[in-house]
Amino acid sequence: MYEEFKSHEIANVLYATGSDILTAYGEKNINISRYMCVNNPRYYFQVNDEYVKNKLKLILFPFLHKGRWMRAMEDDSSSFKSAMHDINAPDLYIPLMAFVTYVLLAAFFLVLCFCRFSPESIGVQFSTGLMCWLMQVLLLEGTLHSLGGGGGSGEIILVPLLDVVSYAGYTFVGAAVVMAVRVSPHPVRWAHLMFCGATLWESFCMGVLLVKIVKRILVFEVPIFDKQMYSTNKRNYVLLFVAAAQFPQLFWLGNVH
Repeated sequence: MYEEFKSHEIANVLYATGSDILTAYGEKNINISRYMCVNNPRYYFQVNDEYVKNKLKLILFPFLHKGRWMRAMEDDSSSFKSAMHDINAPDLYIPLMAFVTYVLLAAFFLVLCFCRFSPESIGVQFSTGLMCWLMQVLLLEGTLHSLGGGGGSGEIILVPLLDVVSYAGYTFVGAAVVMAVRVSPHPVRWAHLMFCGATLWESFCMGVLLVKIVKRILVFEVPIFDKQMYSTNKRNYVLLFVAAAQFPQLFWLGNVH
């Protein structure tokens, strides 16, 4: 399925167009590394069945992950390995598929529970999802800058933007699970309880995942990070805020009406 997606004619056209645009910008000496960790946008779609299965397990049950959280480097240490060869690599395939799944499940929920459907309802859920995605990106960017920026040199950390977009997009895996619980057959009197239970669980898992990712970025991927600049307590408070922010966000995404 994933190989077919990558070989699809439309996907290839989009990839080629994106590559041409980025190459054109690169020729104008714009720093591509600010937006992606490699110069080819296909990097974020280089996935296979095994990666998707293992990455979904990692997103849904991050505390059960016994392997390392560091990203793997290529043999020449010039860049990070792609998702096909490293479960910790960011990708855009899962976030985009999860986002589409969330929007469709939300629309199906409206039909199932309220017997109403319109193209506008899909547009509303699409807009809500994009807004939440943007807020998650801003939250992660703000966290990384507050923990890794400043200092005597005045430098700030520069994590590729598409990496952050990928990490933020994993939220929709949890949102899709919450919506799947809402549309699943169950007694009406349990509906609110199951919604709250699923949302709390997914929020907790997403919080654990993002805290692990932020700590990895600060410790292993940002050479200018000054570990003495911030006290451990302040760093923990900021990371706790990132984890806590997942609860209202997933409640918002799951509260379709």
